Amino acid sequence: MSEALQSDFTTEAVDPRILRSRRMLMEALANLLSRKEFEDISVQEIADEATLNRATFYLHYPDKGALLHAMTATRFRDLIARRGLSFTDCDGALRAIALGVCDYLAETTGCPSQLEKMPLEGSIIPVVESMFLEGASNHPAPSGVDPALLGTTAAWAIFGAARRWLQTPDRVSAEEMAAKIEAIVKPIFLSASH
Repeated sequence: MSEALQSDFTTEAVDPRILRSRRMLMEALANLLSRKEFEDISVQEIADEATLNRATFYLHYPDKGALLHAMTATRFRDLIARRGLSFTDCDGALRAIALGVCDYLAETTGCPSQLEKMPLEGSIIPVVESMFLEGASNHPAPSGVDPALLGTTAAWAIFGAARRWLQTPDRVSAEEMAAKIEAIVKPIFLSASH
């Protein structure tokens, strides 16, 4: 049964029509976010902007929040790939995620008015949490440690530090900030492993 589901998912993931529709929906949401706040955007507006119908939207995403999550995850992973960052070990992954969040915030908030319109916490935090949960699935958690809570704590710590960095005049480079974030967040994981 799981092989059949995986086969369907693989076929779905490479079907050019599906990829095209999803790309169009993500671009439509990005365009709308440049003009409106997320809460004020309807599924119908997204579909219209993408020149697709509502039914097509719902074939791909259950709601606009799921589309926002998918769009953020795609952009975030693209930023990490663009820098050529690797996830070969936990340290590399932590620094890559921190640098990715810095890059994501800097790119997303290039225009000051954009910062107010983007639901940044609601978009990037779940992506970072899911990356930590994915990593945690490769390392059994010690007894009494909740991997979801650990991922949430680390995600918020990284986001908060990166946001503070972005708002700091004459800030250090994103690479320097990622190293600082890594130094701050790594002990969270170390203390949970004991």
